[in-house]
Amino acid sequence: MKTPSYQQIIAMAIPIILANSTTPLLGLADTAVVGNFASTAHLGAIAVGALIFSFIYWGFGFLRMSTTGFIAQAAGQQDNQAVISVLVRALLLAAGLGLAILILQWPLIKISLWLFGASTEVETLVAEYFSVRIWGAPATLANYVILGYFIGNGLNRTLLLVQLCLNGINILLDLLFAGYLDMGAKGVALGTLLAEWSTLFLGLRIAHNHAKAHFQFSLNQLPWVKILDRQEIKHTLQANSDIMIRTLFLLLGFAIFTDQAARFGDTQLAANHILLQFISFSAFFLDGFAYVSEYYVGQAKGQRALPLFRKVVYRTSVLAAITGFLLACTMGVLGMPLIALLTQSEPVQLAANTYLMFALCYIALSSAAFQLDGIFIGATYTKALRNASVMAALVFLVLSVVLVPPFSNHGLWTAFIGFIVLRAVFLGFYFPGLQRQFNTTAMSPD
Repeated sequence: MKTPSYQQIIAMAIPIILANSTTPLLGLADTAVVGNFASTAHLGAIAVGALIFSFIYWGFGFLRMSTTGFIAQAAGQQDNQAVISVLVRALLLAAGLGLAILILQWPLIKISLWLFGASTEVETLVAEYFSVRIWGAPATLANYVILGYFIGNGLNRTLLLVQLCLNGINILLDLLFAGYLDMGAKGVALGTLLAEWSTLFLGLRIAHNHAKAHFQFSLNQLPWVKILDRQEIKHTLQANSDIMIRTLFLLLGFAIFTDQAARFGDTQLAANHILLQFISFSAFFLDGFAYVSEYYVGQAKGQRALPLFRKVVYRTSVLAAITGFLLACTMGVLGMPLIALLTQSEPVQLAANTYLMFALCYIALSSAAFQLDGIFIGATYTKALRNASVMAALVFLVLSVVLVPPFSNHGLWTAFIGFIVLRAVFLGFYFPGLQRQFNTTAMSPD
């Protein structure tokens, strides 16, 4: 494989950025439909219900990440059986986990309603929403695998197409069920359920055709010996558990930040929430370059091509760093007007403007952590991802304990910036070991 140019990297990142940006648009559409056709209780129900499913599914993001890395490496080795084995094994795992979620749906909704306190009417509507949407769990998890297959093969435009179909179908069905048929929150859940299964069938069809054309895929001749190989299964489960722990500790960091902010009162909590939206927006762009890194690093590891690896890391990181800096500058110019658009409360505006600079620093410095995440995921060096997240979250907790009492929200934001920087620093400690996994005798890229 030739070293990708800066233009090629940007061209691969753009579809991912666009695909990521469709997700919040779906949330806005859900809110708009229910807000115009149903009561406030229904609006609260979809807010709580969507949050519950975000928490449930976020922990299973390893299905996308590990699949990307393993697929890219197998494709780099030109090992057709390995590619097919990774895909089928991951789909079987997704199906098993999805079935487990269905079996455990009763305790899941009970625990969720206990955690998210709401009125009796809202809780009833949330339970109805949950009881419908939960049946999409196997499809959602399998879709993670399909997306991982697309990214691992560099099919980013296909990824964009599938995401557009998912969210487009979802919005149309929301209008039908929640709007025209006046089903409220339950209609939104039904629309999401049907969209998830429809997208899965589309994704499977596209993946099947691609695998058949490029990897000699045949449903009648699956390599079951390799798929069910104990060592491969053990390796897959280890990688997935590492990534799951990594994700849970990242969630812990954000939970600590939100919990501490809530102690400062509603105004500070609202202001911090608005600034977190700026950070989430920047993540769409930085994830684009991280996903490209996953693909090329996996290919380089499959070929054991250290020169290719180094050039890919350098070029994607340069572009990500420039993007992070430009995003911070853009938010610096537009930040205050955007804050005014997002809230009419003058105290919240004043508080958000006061801490805007901290959010800008976070955005500017976050590209390193995003890039290293992508690099280590592509190489499936998941132990490092796990350890770095655990250490960063624990240090962040200590920093918040030390800095928050004397410096209040200033101290909390300082600790939060330290959290994203430390993630990169701790991963950097593992970078020499990652390079040693490559065989320098491989042919150098052009």
